[in-house]
Amino acid sequence: MRSRTLFSLIGLFIALLIVSSSLFVVKETERAIMLRFGEVVQFDIEPGLHFKIPFVNTVRKFDARVLTLDARPQRYLTLEKKGLIVDSFVKWRIQNVADYYTATSGIENTAAKLLASRVDTGLRNQFGERTLTEVVSGQRDELMNELREELNTVVIDDMGIEVVDVRVKRIDLPQEVSQSVYDRMRTEREREARELRSEGKEKAEGIRADADRQRTVIMANAYRDAELIRGDGDAVAAATYAQAFNQDPEFYSFYRSLDAYRNTFGNGGDMMLIEPDSEFFKYLGQSKVQ
Repeated sequence: MRSRTLFSLIGLFIALLIVSSSLFVVKETERAIMLRFGEVVQFDIEPGLHFKIPFVNTVRKFDARVLTLDARPQRYLTLEKKGLIVDSFVKWRIQNVADYYTATSGIENTAAKLLASRVDTGLRNQFGERTLTEVVSGQRDELMNELREELNTVVIDDMGIEVVDVRVKRIDLPQEVSQSVYDRMRTEREREARELRSEGKEKAEGIRADADRQRTVIMANAYRDAELIRGDGDAVAAATYAQAFNQDPEFYSFYRSLDAYRNTFGNGGDMMLIEPDSEFFKYLGQSKVQ
């Protein structure tokens, strides 16, 4: 009885082992193929639960998501034979599982190496057809699109993969030419700075000369206007004096004589030789008589 129970347990275990070996699950993020003694008998198995023959069929699963190949920086020459260090990456995914398995034996590193080699050749050709300016700024997007289309015409049939995108992360000049480029840029900037300073100095001289001219003109006009105003004032004053003194000429003559006496005898040390009956002492003599 105990022996029968033991055999039953062993048989149940073997049955469970066979059943578990016959079932496999393919996830939504996976692509799978079924092999029979190494030969592909079913490819692109849909996600879900599937059956296989134990010990006869083998199932290989691969990542169906978009993968990233981060290539090592490489040196490329432009149309002007200028060297550039380019750091790029590639987005790719499996499109045909059977071709992918045939070309790479299902090894992702092998696929990455083959794809990196083709990307390197494509970038070398694309950079060799363009100038430095076009590569850096003008036609980078066009370059990437052309390279992606060119790669897909080859790798889809040969490797069963699709290149989703190719992008350049960074473009640097080689170390040996960087200093000469920087020196040339510095020389250009210094030349531009000298030209700007020269233009600024020339404009400053023109502005200064114009300001001096305007100052001379303004001062001359001001002096002219001042002289005209002063002349008009003197004329008005003379007319006013004349009108006032004409009202009493005798008083005006007396006032002028007093003013002359004041100016003449203002300083005690002054000496003056004149005849006593001179016209100068006219009003002094009249004062004595009176």
